[in-house]
Amino acid sequence: MARVLAGVAALAAAGFLAWQFWLGMPGGGDAGCGSAAVAGGAIGGPLSLTDETGRAVTEAELFQKPALVYFGFSFCPDVCPLDNLRNAEAADLLKQRGLDVATYFITVDPARDTPQVMADYTGAMHPDLIGLTGTEAQISAAASAYAVYYRANTNEGEYYSVDHTTFTYLMRQGGAFADFFKRDDTAEAIAEKAACLLSAAG
Repeated sequence: MARVLAGVAALAAAGFLAWQFWLGMPGGGDAGCGSAAVAGGAIGGPLSLTDETGRAVTEAELFQKPALVYFGFSFCPDVCPLDNLRNAEAADLLKQRGLDVATYFITVDPARDTPQVMADYTGAMHPDLIGLTGTEAQISAAASAYAVYYRANTNEGEYYSVDHTTFTYLMRQGGAFADFFKRDDTAEAIAEKAACLLSAAG
């Protein structure tokens, strides 16, 4: 129990530090869309990952259309499934508005999340959700590009947890960062703001 509480505390602290970091980033946002101060900040960049079919992919392929990007791990018991399902629902709502938005789930646990594991996971979630994995170095680089904190609690044994930040990032076609969403944002709220931002971009 003490280890669980310690892990929660560490995640909360990391989230707070990340939040302070993002608040201080250059912003501006899109007028009228209620964008966070972070909009336009230095989030995103080159990616070199492996999709759930085992194929190597880069940011050029991933962002041929706008996307919602989330970092987590397949063994996550509650947070990641709920967030991924919410993001998939938001993408469905956007599709109803005529906006085609991809949904990506990037693992922070590449040791366990092989392409097959990711395929099984996303297949049980939503047909359009795409899982991405890679080497430790590739995942570290991707997390760094998105200012994502993560730490594997490998001292817990085979079924270890991974502390990680839980923001969802809206990326424009081409990979430019548009905004981020928090855990308490609903699918409807995400779809509403994303539609405004993407429509404003033309």
